[in-house]
Amino acid sequence: MTGNHTDKNITRRRAIAVTGGTVAAGGLAVAGYQSAFADETTADTEATEATEATAAAASASASSGSGTCVLMSSVTEGPYYLDGALVRKDITEGKSGVPLTLRITVQDTTESCAPVAGAAVEIWHCDAWGYYSGYTTANPGGSAPAESEDGSTADDHTYLRGYQIANANGVVKFKTIFPGWYTPRTCHIHVKVHTGGEKEDGTYEGGKVNHTGQLFFADDAAEEIFALEPYSKHTGSYTELDDDMVYDGGGAASGLLTLEPVHKADPSKGYKGYITLGIDPDAENTGAGSGGGGTPPSGAPSGAPTGTPPSGAPSDSTSPSASASS
Repeated sequence: MTGNHTDKNITRRRAIAVTGGTVAAGGLAVAGYQSAFADETTADTEATEATEATAAAASASASSGSGTCVLMSSVTEGPYYLDGALVRKDITEGKSGVPLTLRITVQDTTESCAPVAGAAVEIWHCDAWGYYSGYTTANPGGSAPAESEDGSTADDHTYLRGYQIANANGVVKFKTIFPGWYTPRTCHIHVKVHTGGEKEDGTYEGGKVNHTGQLFFADDAAEEIFALEPYSKHTGSYTELDDDMVYDGGGAASGLLTLEPVHKADPSKGYKGYITLGIDPDAENTGAGSGGGGTPPSGAPSGAPTGTPPSGAPSDSTSPSASASS
C-alpha cells in the first residue's frame, strides 16, 4: 500500500501475515507476480513503450472508428463504490489472480483530443471469485468459496481499488488482476475520471467527476482465464458480453479493452489492457447513468449489499443506490 494512508485496524488477514500465515493454494506464486509485474529493464524500455503506444493508438482509433477520440459512454457506478481509495499503481494487495496491467489514456474531446494531464483515474473491481472490498459478504452468485478462504493479506476494505494521476500525456498505469464475475454481470472494471482536485492524505480530494464508466473484456479471453485457478473455484452461469445489461455493444467507445497477452500460449502469465477515455473536462457526471444491454439474466445475488458497508469501511462511503446487478 502506498501513499500516506494508515490503516490503524489490524484486519483478519493482516493478523494472518503477522503470525506467519501462508498464502493459500489456488493463487499465483509470489515469484510469478514479481515476474509478471516486474518493471522493464533499461534495454527493454523503449521497445515496451513503443508497443504500448501502438496498442493505445489502436484503442483510440477503435473508439472513434476514424482515428479521432470520441466522448465515452457513461454508465452507472453500481452498488460497490467506496470513497477514499488510495493513490497507488499496484492495487492487488496480494489478491490471487492472473496479472493485468492497464494503460489508460485520458483525452479532451473538446480540444482536438488533447491529453488531460493531471486527471485522476479511479478504478475498482471484484476479485477472482466475484467479491468486492467493503462488501465481502455479498454473494457473487453461482457457487464460490467464501471470500475469507483466499488466504491473502489484503485489507477487506481497500483491495482492488485505487487512483492514478495522469502524466503530461494523459496516461495512467495500474497493476491489478483480471477480475472475476458475479451474477448477472459480465467481467468488468469500474472507472471514474476526476479533475480539479488534488492528492491529499494518500487519496484524491475535491474537484469533480467528469466520467463514470465500465471497462469490458472479450469473451474468449475471459473464458481462458476463468478455467484457471483460482477463478475455476467459482462455478455457475457466466454472462457473456452480448447478454450483459450494461455493455451496449459499442466496442472501445463503450469501454471494451484492447488486450495483449504477455505470452500467447500461456494466459496465466497475464494480459496488458489498453483504452483511451474521451471526456469533457467541463462536464460533471453523477454516476447515476444507466447502461443498455438488454434484460439481465435471472439469479441476481441474494446477498447483495443493501447500502451499508461493513464496520470499519471508510466513514464517508457513498451509500449505493443502484441495483446489485450493476
